[in-house]
Amino acid sequence: MKKLGRNDLCWCKSGRKYKVCHMSFDEKIQQYELEGHIVPDHDMIKTKEQIEGIKESSKINIAVLDYVAEHIRIGMSTEEIDRLVYEKTTQMGGIPATLGYDGYPKSVCTSLNNQVCHGIPSKNDILKDGDIVNVDASTIYKGYFSDSSRMFMLGNVDTETKRLVETAHKCIDIGLEQVKPWNFLGDMAQAINDYAKQNGYSIVREVGGHGIGLEFHEEPFVSYVTAKGTEMLMVPGMVFTIEPMVNMGKQEIYIDDDNGWTVYTEDGLPSAQWEVTVAVTESGYEVLTW
Repeated sequence: MKKLGRNDLCWCKSGRKYKVCHMSFDEKIQQYELEGHIVPDHDMIKTKEQIEGIKESSKINIAVLDYVAEHIRIGMSTEEIDRLVYEKTTQMGGIPATLGYDGYPKSVCTSLNNQVCHGIPSKNDILKDGDIVNVDASTIYKGYFSDSSRMFMLGNVDTETKRLVETAHKCIDIGLEQVKPWNFLGDMAQAINDYAKQNGYSIVREVGGHGIGLEFHEEPFVSYVTAKGTEMLMVPGMVFTIEPMVNMGKQEIYIDDDNGWTVYTEDGLPSAQWEVTVAVTESGYEVLTW
């Protein structure tokens, strides 16, 4: 962190002097750093104005997933879901964040059954009775990014798979309980991992959440398999996603060799994931995107 004098203007651009704005805040963070903990840089801490911008982007992202929820049905292709997402996002003035991102060809990720994440929409992937699908939408609006995903169960989903989806959703609530200033990302990770294991499931290690807001993927990487008291310190103004990927079987995964994107479970068993974007507040958290 850049060293400021007491009477310098604060780094947060509030226009106030450092000594009455963020000086004590920085000193508290620096104490954690001296104790050997990982702490956030200033550029990971969003201002009130930036969080408001993320909220505006989030309004579109939420509306897009609501729109998908209204129209998703057995017999439609995942390519049709992609069209719904593109149309609704652009109609509301947004840009699908995934479209063209590192060469990704579509406006949304649609991950079916044993696809863990980054499933590419296709006219050949037709939703069938008993399928589960994760629809992961991301939006850019006036330079601000938002990101969330939901699971959809089509028709007669078997009891075991339905329980997986419900447990993955509960993992979000379990994780949110640990999101508060001066806790650690590892506190959230262990709570989620413990809950998944108690229910007989595993959490994917290699893919996790991320900071977001001014860019699509920012620091920190958010793991859901690390230990309480480890990983980055959470402080007010941090914004990141919570998106544990819960596997019915083992945690091992592989990436599709043909498209270089789609992640599958190694054992072929289903995987489920929900995602929210959350801001750490002075007293706890605020869910910005769901």
